[in-house]
Amino acid sequence: MVLNRALILGAFALTTMMSPCGGEDIVADHVGSYGTEIYQSHGPSGQYTQEFDGDELFYVDLGKKETVWRLPMFSQFAGFDPQAALSEIATAKHNLDVLTKRSNFTPVINEVPEVTVFSKSPMVLGQPNTLICHMDNFPPVINITWLKNGHAVTEGVSETSFLPKDDHSFLKIGYLTFLPSDDDVYDCKVEHWSLDEPLLKHWGMYEFHPFWYSLFFYQAQNTLSFGPSVSQSKACFPHFKVSKIIETFIRFPKPGALSFCSMNTTPPAHPHAQAHKPTFCILTFITSLFQSLRFQPLCQS
Repeated sequence: MVLNRALILGAFALTTMMSPCGGEDIVADHVGSYGTEIYQSHGPSGQYTQEFDGDELFYVDLGKKETVWRLPMFSQFAGFDPQAALSEIATAKHNLDVLTKRSNFTPVINEVPEVTVFSKSPMVLGQPNTLICHMDNFPPVINITWLKNGHAVTEGVSETSFLPKDDHSFLKIGYLTFLPSDDDVYDCKVEHWSLDEPLLKHWGMYEFHPFWYSLFFYQAQNTLSFGPSVSQSKACFPHFKVSKIIETFIRFPKPGALSFCSMNTTPPAHPHAQAHKPTFCILTFITSLFQSLRFQPLCQS
């Protein structure tokens, strides 16, 4: 999506150290970026940050006109007057207005952000953890929302400011502290100029390929009736993380419906497989897609 948005990146503090002879570059052990500022004509009015070795030291809350340190302990060793940032932002706004009036308003092609969701540490049920939503390679206008089972989450949510990169794109990181459960699913919802609709990045305790939606059935009875009778079965579809076992009816035999049945064997360990002396049945490749469509509405209900 191409939008006619004006965006200026003001006053990047880029330092290049050259040898006295002007030949080879000297590789620095540490790099500081002081006074990285942004002002834009759409969305948030701007941003002012300082970084060291790629980590944010602080940013200035332009609305409250105060310095916000990434780690509170930093304020014990240094200080920064937010008025300096407000002055820089005012200059950037003036420059943006001048450039906009003198330009031909050439539309800018917006890149689609790269979004990844992962956990801070290995998951253990019942142990507090943090989900991380990493958004990369985009201009600094983006909205993120955490969803739990499809509903917006506001508690335990935090995010960084826009972090500049060497190629003048940006990254942003969102955090969600939560208590892992096999019944809950989470999404990082991302809204951006380049997206026709919000992007959802999913995370859950159990991940299965869609092909396996209906491959596993756990028969509640000890035997299967291969006559025209109807057998009551318990079907479990881990992909939808249902917390209840769905009661349904399956008619046996059904041409191609079952390729293998092993009587009274224990099914793979899964929190929903609790039938007494179950019979484990594997659907054939041909019928798996059909059965997925047949039982998908039941799983989602």
